Order: sequence, then structure tokens, then C-alpha cells
Amino acid sequence: MKKCLVLGAGGFIGSHMVKRLKEEGAWVRGVDLKFPDFSMSVADEFVTGDLRDVDFVRRIIEYKGQQGNFYNSVPNYLIETFDEIYQFAADMGGAGYIFTGEHDAEIMHNSASINLNLLEEQRKLNESYGDKWDSRPVENRNTTKIFYSSSACMYPEHNQLDPNNPDCCEKSAYPANPDSEYGWEKLFSERLYLSYHRNYNIPVRIARYHNIYGPEGTWHGGREKAPAAICRKVAYANIEDTIEVWGDGLQTRSFLYIDECIEATRRLMDSDCTEPINIGSEEMVTINQLVDIAAKVANKKITKDNVDVPHTGVRGRNSNNDMIREKLGWDYSMTLEDGIRKTYNWIMSQIAKEMYPATDLSNKKYKAYGSCAK
Repeated sequence: MKKCLVLGAGGFIGSHMVKRLKEEGAWVRGVDLKFPDFSMSVADEFVTGDLRDVDFVRRIIEYKGQQGNFYNSVPNYLIETFDEIYQFAADMGGAGYIFTGEHDAEIMHNSASINLNLLEEQRKLNESYGDKWDSRPVENRNTTKIFYSSSACMYPEHNQLDPNNPDCCEKSAYPANPDSEYGWEKLFSERLYLSYHRNYNIPVRIARYHNIYGPEGTWHGGREKAPAAICRKVAYANIEDTIEVWGDGLQTRSFLYIDECIEATRRLMDSDCTEPINIGSEEMVTINQLVDIAAKVANKKITKDNVDVPHTGVRGRNSNNDMIREKLGWDYSMTLEDGIRKTYNWIMSQIAKEMYPATDLSNKKYKAYGSCAK
């Protein structure tokens, strides 16, 4: 049975990856600061803790067998490495969080610390326990494969000034010039993972995600992405109403539905591709068009109030899927309208729960996590 560790398993993409890995029959440990917000985790073991704490990371990457768990002590000879680690944990959010400049130091420190801790402790684990199952020199051993979720935010700002013709192909990453500290940290961490791959033979896979959206993603509070924010505003609007749209609405983006993101990520992990690769949609729309799609799905007549704000991001961004089509044979298939319909309906269900809250099930939630809940 494949053994998988999912970091950031309480978040949007991470929680969906846990579900996919369990469907494939893997044993999964999920790790995050918090449990998933919108559904029970199906991980075999879910551990809450801070990945910025190097001692916690040192313990979390050790697999102690299906009969053991994180909180149990076992002899060193029983400890193994995981087959795969999925690293989604990061300090992140929508434009209202990452582009204001108020959180730059936190974003860079928190995310970089997590990645530095993971790679260095995995290197040490490979060397410390490797002799038990692999007599070859350390540099020739088969070690844990690590996936890192980078972002299209690492692409140069100067290639994304034209909303109708942005350049986000993989080879356009240099000379580097991301438009935010979030993007700079993603670029640094890409190079960090590639360095540990070159120097310590740690297999890595890196995806540059382009605006992933869908059910069970953050939809209010300031850290939500554009599709969720627009769907929420339309959901709260009257049949004929006006909603606020940041900027002139002519900035362009592409958005990838969560299920397709997970499928592409799994294909990447099963491949021999070690280069950073785009995972996104090429269906580029303006933000005004995104509003129109949400209004159509909701069957509402929505007028846009375009307001001037200082943090709308680059003028244009669209995934270039040439490399992933060539190397992995993957391409997106869901239209933006179909994905927005699923997302809008889910957000409507969340609004209904807030308006008509059900019985508190929090105690049952912790019971379901068994010995892994504190």
C-alpha cells in the first residue's frame, strides 16, 4: 500500500488531494494547523501542528506503520519514509491579502520556513534510516518523492502587462520579476526544491497552479479567490442588483476547477517530469466576464460597480499548457461556466447553512478523528 503525507490537508487543494489518494487506496496522513472547514477529512490519520516548527516537521515525516500513529513512540528500526509527500501548506490568500503589502514579511517567512524545514528534515531522515532498507550509497537511493505547489504568481510582471496577450509559458520565468512577495517566495521555493533534487537526490515535482477554484474553498473573510468572491456577491444580490468589482474589470485571468487540478497533479507525480510545469486552464476571461458568467448561472441581472483599488494584481494572466500536453498528455476539459455553476451552488448551500444553522456536530467531528485529535 502506498504511504502518502499531505501537508496543508486542512486547506482547499490539500483536502481534495486526501480524498483522491484515499480513493486510490493509499494510506494517508493529513497535516495542518486546522481541520478542513467544510467536510470531515478522510485521512487515515490527521495531525494538527505548526510546520514552521522544525521539531514537529521532524516527527511528522516519519511513517510508523499502519498500526502506529504520530502520537506513539516506536523503535527507530520500525520507522520508514513516506512514498509521497504533497506540500500544499503556505501562507496565502486572494488579492485582498497578498497584494496589500501588509503581510509580506509573514508570507515570506511562514512559507519559506515550512519548505526549508521539510526538505532539510527529509534529507536527514533519508540518510539516518536509509541503511535499514537500502544498502546503496545515499546519493543512489530511491527516496520519498515530494510534490511542491508553486503558483503562476511567480511569473514576471513585465510579461503580464497586456491583458489580451500575457506570456506565462514555463520558459518565460526568467529574468525574474514577480509582482508580489508571495510570487518571489514561490520562485525561491521552486529553486530550493530543485537544489535539493540536484544535491541530495530527493525526487521532486513542481506545479505552477493557475487560480484553482471550486467547492470547499474559502469563500469569504478576505482570503478568497476571485471566483468565490464573485459567486458570493452574486449569491447575496437581489434578482436585479449591483455588485462591487475591483478595478475596471478588464484584467484577464484563467481559472481551473479543483477536480481537474487534482487529476493533473496526480499525473505529474506519476511522471518523470522534474521541471516546474503549468497546471491551469487556457480559457481566459476578463473579471467583468466572470461576473456575467456567475450572473447567468444565478439567473440574475447584475450591474457592475467597478471601483478603483490599489491591489488588483497583474493586468493579464493565462496558463500556457503546451508543456503539460506534451509531457503528460493532460489538458483541461471543464468549461468555466460549468465550474462556476458547481461553485455557485455550493456557496449557496453554505449561505443557507449560515442562515439556518444545523445542530453543532463539533464533538462528533473530533471523535471521528480518533486518537489523532487533541
